[in-house]
Amino acid sequence: MPKLLNFNVMGKLNEICEIEVVYKRPAIAYMQSITRSDEIVDVFRKLITEEKIDLKEFFLVALLSRNNLVLGVSKVNVGSTNVTIVNVKEIIQLAIKTNASAIIIGHNHPSGNLKPSDNDISITRKIKNVCETCDITLLDHIIMTSESHYSFIDEI
Repeated sequence: MPKLLNFNVMGKLNEICEIEVVYKRPAIAYMQSITRSDEIVDVFRKLITEEKIDLKEFFLVALLSRNNLVLGVSKVNVGSTNVTIVNVKEIIQLAIKTNASAIIIGHNHPSGNLKPSDNDISITRKIKNVCETCDITLLDHIIMTSESHYSFIDEI
């Protein structure tokens, strides 16, 4: 691994290891292309089982290629019955690490209410703004219940 040279305050030489980012794209043959909100809901529901969707809030991110092929999906956080913490930095790290061109975020409402909260709208705007800075497209934000789903894009 290449070394960078750095001097500490006492003028002594320190060695710093260079960071190397490595990524291997998964085989395209196994990926699913997303063209409608219900398709990503099916993907998200594989991670939030029917036994858990009414129990706690889960926040997910789907990482997509330029052709909207799902590169992977990650549970970003698991919260309580009415809230989950969203780490925007982690979402962007995942997108950059997987070389994603776009993302779709999603979470569930154990209450069964599909209406986006003020916090849901606020975090969507925040993630969208950060994504734009990194040339990543936020395609949608999905809210799911055990009975149905809400898509920010479908409702605009």
